[in-house]
Amino acid sequence: MRCGGLNTTKRGIQDGVQIYGCNDCKHRWRNEKRITKHHDIWNDFVFHKQTIREICNETGKDKKSVYKYIQEYIVLKKENHHPRPIHLVIDTTYFGKRMDGTSWGVTLFRDYDQKENLWWKYVVHESSDGYLEGKIFLEQKGYIILSVTFDGFKGNIKVFQGVPTQICLFHMKQMVIRGTTLNPKTEAGKVILALAQTLTKTSKEKFTERLRHFHMSYATFLNEKTFHPDGSWSYTHEGVRHAYLSVVHWHDYLFTFHADKAIPNTTNTCDGHFSHIKDVLRIHRGMRLTLKRKVLDAILLESTIAPKTKQKKEEKQG
Repeated sequence: MRCGGLNTTKRGIQDGVQIYGCNDCKHRWRNEKRITKHHDIWNDFVFHKQTIREICNETGKDKKSVYKYIQEYIVLKKENHHPRPIHLVIDTTYFGKRMDGTSWGVTLFRDYDQKENLWWKYVVHESSDGYLEGKIFLEQKGYIILSVTFDGFKGNIKVFQGVPTQICLFHMKQMVIRGTTLNPKTEAGKVILALAQTLTKTSKEKFTERLRHFHMSYATFLNEKTFHPDGSWSYTHEGVRHAYLSVVHWHDYLFTFHADKAIPNTTNTCDGHFSHIKDVLRIHRGMRLTLKRKVLDAILLESTIAPKTKQKKEEKQG
């Protein structure tokens, strides 16, 4: 500082590095060299998918220094919002292993048209309260939710009541496949799987009629019971029955996109984004949870794992 005093304070963050200011002479400063090091190393680590060893070889720095730069880098929170009407896609993905209790996830709200992440939150499991928190946040920022597409979490029907709601057709097919498998052994299983595979190619009226015909043809089959020696019973064809009931349950939300072609009928924009994120984390496996979430925050803030490529594309379109 210019005056040599010690009365200093933090004055915000730029490019991941803290800026300081003197309360006496009002001088502000930062270590430009340090900023460049932090920023370049962080981008190589996250967006260029370079390992610490590769960064060491490229920069000539030792492993301890590179790791220190990465640990000290500060990821900004999302503050720039441009309220607008949006077709919202929401989803939650998980990390860790559910069997040993290390599972955790991130819930993401993403603008389908501009491929921008608008809100996210780390969670242990999906909950209506979590999704409601995101909805309220966007509405308070001034966003107008024109529609919402989600993966099949039941609580979202109530959370987004009054908003045109579309269930992801890919997830709908997966629900059916979980009950029938990809190679059903029964006629009913083959028919309900074939019916689910027509979701993107048929009308609501035709699908509804075929679903009604399926029920008439296989109701007795679906209700067959198997009685066990201990006196209990279960449905004989429980998998196929579950597949059929899943379709019935979500029937009213399968064809919302027919009323407005701008409404996405899958959550692919979130699924693809999550897939790229997991690729990055896989490269840097072994990170502590705090660093792992910091990497996620950086990618989610950019809404892509290739921010420079995205920026060039936007400039070209502009």
